[in-house]
Amino acid sequence: MRITTWAEYGLIASVHLAKRFGSRPQSARQLAIVERLPPDYVEQILLRLRRAGLVQSVRGARGGYSLSRAPQEITVREVVAASELGTFEVNCDVHPVDAERCGPSAQCSIRPVWRALQQRIDELLESVTLAELTHDEAEVVQLVGLAGGV
Repeated sequence: MRITTWAEYGLIASVHLAKRFGSRPQSARQLAIVERLPPDYVEQILLRLRRAGLVQSVRGARGGYSLSRAPQEITVREVVAASELGTFEVNCDVHPVDAERCGPSAQCSIRPVWRALQQRIDELLESVTLAELTHDEAEVVQLVGLAGGV
């Protein structure tokens, strides 16, 4: 699994909105400036998050984006899935190399490892909310249970 800038920027934008939950909407441009992200990229990411129902937009001079639910109700998995259009792909399921080796009825001893990894990644991402990511790094390390810190 590789986390691309889509997921990274999606989380940065979402945490930005989580920290301002309940206040007036943030423009994509202002969010991009504050977080030092490319404005065009931020617009595209916010569109993906809106389509997934994670953010809402308000038009007009005082418009912008805000979370559609409370930060404690939105998981990292939801943001990554919306930003990346998925979380972890099991390559043999999505892009089979060989129909005999990768087909649904084929016996593949590797596939269960990838599926177990996908499940564990999704479980971890599902266990962390945007509200938790508004804390400082040391607190997040404890929240996600990283032994020995970072």
